[in-house]
Amino acid sequence: MDVLVAGSTPAAVAARDATKTIPIVLAGVGDPVGTGLVASLASPGGNLTGFSLLSRELDGKRLELLKETVAKASRVAFLGNPANPTLPIHRRELQAAGQALGVQLQLLEVRGPDEFEGAFGAAAKGRAGGLLVLPDAVADAYRTRIVALAAKSKLPAIYPFREFPEAGGLMSYGPNISETYRRAATYVDKILRGAKPADLPVEQPTKFELVINLKTAKALGLTIPRSVLSMADEVIQ
Repeated sequence: MDVLVAGSTPAAVAARDATKTIPIVLAGVGDPVGTGLVASLASPGGNLTGFSLLSRELDGKRLELLKETVAKASRVAFLGNPANPTLPIHRRELQAAGQALGVQLQLLEVRGPDEFEGAFGAAAKGRAGGLLVLPDAVADAYRTRIVALAAKSKLPAIYPFREFPEAGGLMSYGPNISETYRRAATYVDKILRGAKPADLPVEQPTKFELVINLKTAKALGLTIPRSVLSMADEVIQ
């Protein structure tokens, strides 16, 4: 095996623990420095490099967009996987943002698909007025089910990637994950041509897209504020 590609933080941690010699290209990791995968973005060191999703810094913006869209939401639930090492980082960021916005937060822990129903039940019991889904491989793999449960619960939700509103979710804000994987392929190519991971800086996305599904908004009885619509990169009718 010449190169490993890790599409999530847990996968990257597992790959790092498995080998110190095979190059590992990160393609879907939220905070490679905060989780200890690399020494720094500029000089990763070791056998890992690639692309950060910069997801930690986006938590506050996602919560802000959700609050602006659903002004009456004083309680917001956020869906996270406790098996993902980035969860404590996201939690700290969201708590700081929630305090600034006057929003109370409720963590919904989900390790696998069998816990989704219980999580949404807990959100209803906690009187959540909105939902924020954190970037995670489990959430991404079962995005259609999460979107369906949000619709069934009449819960306005913001997601990390455009694939969620394309599947019927209300809105998303974040980098284009497909572009991130395409960029990761360029690092695989460089490594196969002789470059060392330690010499390739970890790159961060420079563009973030807001995608809104107006059909879902209508089904929720929700009017998207003009201030939010004006920022949208794509509106799904």
